[in-house]
Amino acid sequence: MHTAPRLFVTDTLREGSLVRGSASQAHHLGSVLRRAPGDTVRLFNGTDGEYAARIDALRRSDVSFAVLAALRQQVPEPDAWLVFALLKRDATDLVVEKATELGVAAFLPVFTERTQAARVNLDRLRSIAREAAVQSERLTVPVLHEPRALVDLLSDWPDERRLVAALERVAAPAAEPLQSGLATALLIGPEGGFTARELDVLKATPFIQPVSLGPRVLRAETAAIAGLALLLARP
Repeated sequence: MHTAPRLFVTDTLREGSLVRGSASQAHHLGSVLRRAPGDTVRLFNGTDGEYAARIDALRRSDVSFAVLAALRQQVPEPDAWLVFALLKRDATDLVVEKATELGVAAFLPVFTERTQAARVNLDRLRSIAREAAVQSERLTVPVLHEPRALVDLLSDWPDERRLVAALERVAAPAAEPLQSGLATALLIGPEGGFTARELDVLKATPFIQPVSLGPRVLRAETAAIAGLALLLARP
């Protein structure tokens, strides 16, 4: 069963139900993997766990699955968000892919004074997140929010969620693993770091907790991956 293709679907999953896949899944199953009706797949939708299913019908741009039996029950996952300054396309792609594999629950991209990207293709990033969730055998796909200015995001930050900020050249305690049940977000700045004006705002914001990712100055994408690895490490 573990060799069966694993797919994300949006329909409700329950034993005996018939669910539809996407046109891209139909193409991938039929033209790339050379699968046919009757072959087994694994399905998950982010809420119902993971199910074994078989391909019920497969055409060039249409596929449906007959759901067989539950393989894994849905379980709670760490409630960690990543707030990150948008980077150039390849670096942003890498952050989304690796952060999904590590288990981040949501992405909140932001614009800062040194942000290098003026626009972003959210559909493309959501596709990258789905593929990374499939590959890493997660039971959920992280939420990807619309980009916002950093100051706007901070102005209505939820009271119940702490925000830890990886700040370069600032005396701060080392990032530690996320405590079970604690809602947390990690803030990573742009290439070149936050400006002096932004640092003043961050240091003056009471709910922000500065943390250190070590003695070296990291590239933004490296900092995002390293910071999440520390936060999401098992205590």
